[in-house]
Amino acid sequence: MDEKEIALNAIRNKLIGKDLTYHDIYAIMDQIAKKKLGDVLTTYFAASGYSKGFSNEELYFLTKAMVETGKQLHFNGVVADKHSIGGVPGTRTTLIVIPIIAAAGFTIPKSSSRAITTPDGTADDMEVIANVTFPEEKIYDIVKQTNGCIVWGGSVEIAPADDALIQVEKPLLFESYDKIVVSIMAKKISFGSNHVVIDIPYGASVKVGSKKDAGIIAEKFKFIADKFNIKIACLIHKTDEPVGKGIGPVLETKEALKVLEQLTNRPLDLEERSLHLAGTLLDLCLIDSTEDLKKQIINQYGDGTAWAKELLSSGKAHKKMLEIIVAQEGKPETTSSMLHPSNFSSHIVAEKNGTVTKINSKNATILAKILGAPLNKKSGIYLEKKIGDAVQLGDTLFTIYGQSEYNLKEAKETIENLPLYTF
Repeated sequence: MDEKEIALNAIRNKLIGKDLTYHDIYAIMDQIAKKKLGDVLTTYFAASGYSKGFSNEELYFLTKAMVETGKQLHFNGVVADKHSIGGVPGTRTTLIVIPIIAAAGFTIPKSSSRAITTPDGTADDMEVIANVTFPEEKIYDIVKQTNGCIVWGGSVEIAPADDALIQVEKPLLFESYDKIVVSIMAKKISFGSNHVVIDIPYGASVKVGSKKDAGIIAEKFKFIADKFNIKIACLIHKTDEPVGKGIGPVLETKEALKVLEQLTNRPLDLEERSLHLAGTLLDLCLIDSTEDLKKQIINQYGDGTAWAKELLSSGKAHKKMLEIIVAQEGKPETTSSMLHPSNFSSHIVAEKNGTVTKINSKNATILAKILGAPLNKKSGIYLEKKIGDAVQLGDTLFTIYGQSEYNLKEAKETIENLPLYTF
């Protein structure tokens, strides 16, 4: 039986709930990576993970096969990474965490994705200020120069089967929890990461609905990490609204740069979440660092979070981000003030007095996509009010930025049926 027959038989078995062997799963990943199954059969396999899901052993097999059917990068020593499971529009912590860790002296080659279930991914945002598509040799060069990078993983052909699965899942705007774990861990392993922090947001209108589900996902991450000898920390955050105010590539990138520049009008909630992630990752990296460095950091700062705060407040993280931008063919003079959303805009105002009690992230995602994000990088939403803010009749709740007047018109009509705010 050839590889394609093995793959087809395995997909049939998974659809009726049978467990798969490593040989079965490797055959499927190999055929998807080589583009020999086609979208229909690839979709059948993706759908098989939604019903009964995969056993932990199958998750390990999937991760291993995804890694082995693509390219792998190798770096020496402690190799850090941070990833969010996504599902929350805005909340662009990666552009802040990576330069903090790199400024601390650790290697952090960040393989980022494009939009899957939100209006943009980290690669879409970084592309606003620098190139994100590089061959393997150039990525090594960037990391050698700066300790870090923020690149699009799809350009290096790491875990190519995962990219194919993402494309067939994209129209439905969601992934199975098992697929999220495998996708993230395969990319981390392929990029040589051995110290990883995973951000798992949960809430009523985001990808993961409950704390219980977030805990289940965290355990799956830990199982896979243990199989590959990776040190991992999973941070579970209750997330009732986007962190920061910008949604869409330009608006999110502008917010992240404001934090790095330490401007007075920076989004403090985005800064706080980023420091929590960066501090946890620094603590993780210190476990396998030299005794001299451990003593120095403990004596000087106490823990990783305090160290991360100093790297940010001192401007060292901002300087490091500019180094990464230049290494990735961006402009050395890049600032948040240079980034502007679309000229096609409209303020959405409150029709009554009240206090904001809810912001619907799913509706924000749909709206931002209608406006043109992520392909039109200047499209998106800027939230003028957040949960807990008082609202007066006529106050601007949020501003929408569209690719064209047509997009604005469509978005306004959508808001009537899919409101963002409850108050």
